[in-house]
Amino acid sequence: MPSRTPSLEVRLRDHGISRREFLKFCSLMTATLALPAAFTPKIAKAMNTAARIPVVWLEFQDCAGNTESFLRSAAPTTAEIVLEQISLNYHETIMAPAGAAAERSLAETLEAYPGKYIAIVEGAIPLKDGGIYCTINGRTAQSIAQEVCSNALATIAVGACAWDGGWPGAGVNPTGAVGLREAVPGLKNLVTMPGCPVNVVNLTALLVHFITFNELPATDQEGRPLFAYGQLIHNNCERRGHFDAGRFVEIWGDEGHRMGYCLYKMGCKGPQTYSNCPSVQWNEGTSWPIGAGHGCVGCMSSNFWDNTSPFYERIPHLEGFGVEATADMVGAVAVGAVVIGAAGHAAASAVRAKVQPSGVQTDD
Repeated sequence: MPSRTPSLEVRLRDHGISRREFLKFCSLMTATLALPAAFTPKIAKAMNTAARIPVVWLEFQDCAGNTESFLRSAAPTTAEIVLEQISLNYHETIMAPAGAAAERSLAETLEAYPGKYIAIVEGAIPLKDGGIYCTINGRTAQSIAQEVCSNALATIAVGACAWDGGWPGAGVNPTGAVGLREAVPGLKNLVTMPGCPVNVVNLTALLVHFITFNELPATDQEGRPLFAYGQLIHNNCERRGHFDAGRFVEIWGDEGHRMGYCLYKMGCKGPQTYSNCPSVQWNEGTSWPIGAGHGCVGCMSSNFWDNTSPFYERIPHLEGFGVEATADMVGAVAVGAVVIGAAGHAAASAVRAKVQPSGVQTDD
């Protein structure tokens, strides 16, 4: 493994990142992971002493939206994440080598770090007609994913497409696109992080958790980390009070819209979507879709392109609930047989919860 010296803090300081900024980053990771504040020093120590982890980032049927999210990370910037926290040995979109040189980078990483690298997979994997609809250097996406992920220390499927096929797998699905779990069944230490795109704060927090505790965070039955997908958006939504009071936006741009009323009638899928979007938010915590006046489209939900569209129509079969209905009641009706159990998972808001890490779930 790469050298453990100098410490991350020293290397970040060389890039103009002060100790205060470094500790702020560690505090952000602690909050995002829903850990008590007392864990911040432990995270800081682990980040200072841990070796850089080799990472292989694969892209298949995708729009590179998750890569774009990664490139827009802050505190520290992506440059520091790439250079100082992980060793991003292979990523087609941002790596310098191309063609045969890029293939050598991948092969050398797999040979030098067998079972010691993290694989990140972005994009769906087509299976129809032998997988010919996505090939790299003459190899199918499924073949590449099988080789890389089967020998990885851990695998992270980022984005809706890598989770369950996403947009390529929507509708008639002409290429037979599926998510990583279906394309390469039986993977151990697989974590799925759905979203269109995934929030880079959550992805970074997952990597920090692995560095700190030498294990992946606890997950639900779908393999999603509880710290990021353990609660309904509706439970922590800033417009929840308006929902309970029966105050809804009726038409885009009406008085209720300007007053910040609930967007349920405009198609918001918050009552059935599990995510920490309300607390982590986007663009360095600047805002998030509901906060900006647009309903949640449920991009963290299974097969959301098919199951939550039309995006601007209210959740079906919920016309009868009253203003005193709880979020879990609404969510139970909305998702039917989908396991809810947010309270049982005990993964609360990323800034308020006090949850201890409970290890990695490796079995489906």
